[in-house]
Amino acid sequence: MHRRLLAVLVPLAVLLVAALGVPLSVTVAEREMQETYVDRLNDVGRFASLAETALSTRRTEALQQELAHYHELYGIPAAVIDVSGTVLLGPADAYQEAARAEPALPRIVTAALAGARSEPSWEWAPWDDSALVVAEPVGRDSEVVGTVVTISDLSRTRHRILVRWAQLAGLGLLPLVALVAVAWPVSAWVLRPVRELDAASSRISRGDLTIRADAEAGPVELRRLAESFNTMMDAVENAVQRQRAFVSDASHQLRNPLTSLRLAVESLEPHLRASGDGRQVYDMAVDELKAMQRMLNSLQASARMESIRTASPVDLDAVLATRVNRWQALTATAGQTLAVDVPPGLRLLEPPGGLGSVLDELISNALRLSDAGVVEVTAEVVPGDVAGAEGGGGAEVRGGAGGVVTIVVRDDGQGLDASERAQALRRFWRSPRHQNVPGTGLGLAICADLVGAAGGELRLEEGLPRPDGSGHGFAAVVVLPVVPQVTSPSGTPAPSRT
Repeated sequence: MHRRLLAVLVPLAVLLVAALGVPLSVTVAEREMQETYVDRLNDVGRFASLAETALSTRRTEALQQELAHYHELYGIPAAVIDVSGTVLLGPADAYQEAARAEPALPRIVTAALAGARSEPSWEWAPWDDSALVVAEPVGRDSEVVGTVVTISDLSRTRHRILVRWAQLAGLGLLPLVALVAVAWPVSAWVLRPVRELDAASSRISRGDLTIRADAEAGPVELRRLAESFNTMMDAVENAVQRQRAFVSDASHQLRNPLTSLRLAVESLEPHLRASGDGRQVYDMAVDELKAMQRMLNSLQASARMESIRTASPVDLDAVLATRVNRWQALTATAGQTLAVDVPPGLRLLEPPGGLGSVLDELISNALRLSDAGVVEVTAEVVPGDVAGAEGGGGAEVRGGAGGVVTIVVRDDGQGLDASERAQALRRFWRSPRHQNVPGTGLGLAICADLVGAAGGELRLEEGLPRPDGSGHGFAAVVVLPVVPQVTSPSGTPAPSRT
């Protein structure tokens, strides 16, 4: 989040510095070039004045020496040119060599011989290697008898421009560095409440309604937001607690009257005639009372399990060790076969209420509802980079880099079609084929809620192929985050904490 904020602020600061620095850099370069041009113009003006006197008196020795000394001292060839373009005075060889590299020289000399002073050159860019040509006519108006020309190498001037640009760039970097130095801690202070709200929301999505945000840090607006968030969570937690308390209390309070009613109804059995409609009505009343008792027990168990919202690490081997023998006994009694293929050493995040309770419910559904001949339990680890693809379009599974553990309970029984699987995780939903089978329609819905509270997902899919080839059975897929093993100093795996 810091980087995203700086990614917005730094480009804006760079644009601001560039908007101020680029025109200033151009001004600095033009000023350096203007100073160089004025110096050369003063030099050629002086030489032109001396040349006019020397040419009129034909005493040119002193001017020749001064032009040679000027070239030796500054490295700038200065020459007096007559109207035919011939070098009259000055270092002719150096002048001719420099003149060959300047295509604009004939134009400037022609203009000077016509009595026009040369204009300054604005080729000040450091990557340009052209020289500065300055020409001053010797004589006035129609009496121009020649011109003084200097060809100045601008490498030193351009070097000074680069130095000044480097200084300006350094000065421009200071506010950028100061911005980053100030923005980082300030953004951390501003965004800390946002990160805490994000972490709190993540924990709330996993079912922890006790978490609250820190309303004492950050700007005033975010503190007010945190206070409003905490107030909202207080209301939500109270509403959920009241709802669970109501379900639990109502189930508990209705149990005793329902038990009394059932005893009263069953006490009527000796008074019924063996033949007649009374026996059928009696049997229906007892069945309905039993179904209501199962419903109350399920509601009370649901309220009790949902009140436990903390997920904790568990070894899958330890869970199966306490359950597989009982599952095998139940399947053997029902004439079914149980196959368990789970690799050892899998450690995952256990849903509230226990992973064993969830698996018990899934095995119970396979035994009671599917008429299956084979029930199979498998598990595997899906790496973190492909765990999202295993979600199948459902809820996001928070497996992180460690991936997820996928536990599948599948059978070769009747199964459910796609439309029924889409509704089977709703509370109190039951397939029309199972209306006469004991059950409440709450088991899968409660399991899905508990698995979701641990950051996982419960999906329903097609199971094993049926023996008669008429389709597939039923499969329940439990996806839970992996809990990595932590190696102790002795080299043995140690339980990790979450």
